[in-house]
Amino acid sequence: MSISHYRELDVWRLAMSLAKQTYQLTASFPREERFGLTSQLQRSAVSIPSNIAEGNARHSTRDYARFVSMSLGSCAELQTQLLLTGDLDVGDAQMREAAIELCDRVGQMLQRLHQSLIRRLRAESPVPSPESRS
Repeated sequence: MSISHYRELDVWRLAMSLAKQTYQLTASFPREERFGLTSQLQRSAVSIPSNIAEGNARHSTRDYARFVSMSLGSCAELQTQLLLTGDLDVGDAQMREAAIELCDRVGQMLQRLHQSLIRRLRAESPVPSPESRS
């Protein structure tokens, strides 16, 4: 069975959970961080499932792969920001660690999805790869 809608993707569902966890974590941040780390964390977290959805809605495997790649970038950005909150001792440590672990898992799933899309692109390509010419 092929997945035709982003809401059927486990990675999208987990990314949505990660975004929710991020909002819950940032709810306890100091007020002065509202336009700093809080905003950055929330934007990065929301960007992950949003790019999965947008890429899936495109009618091109190449576009889908590009948007999944952007999700991977947002995932790395979010993880960096979560690690920074730990260094700054901002927010609940247990919630932060749970978000970091979920971010790792989402990143691994995105990596596999991206690799699958790249393989599909290569299979769809009418031009033989240099390796297949020998």
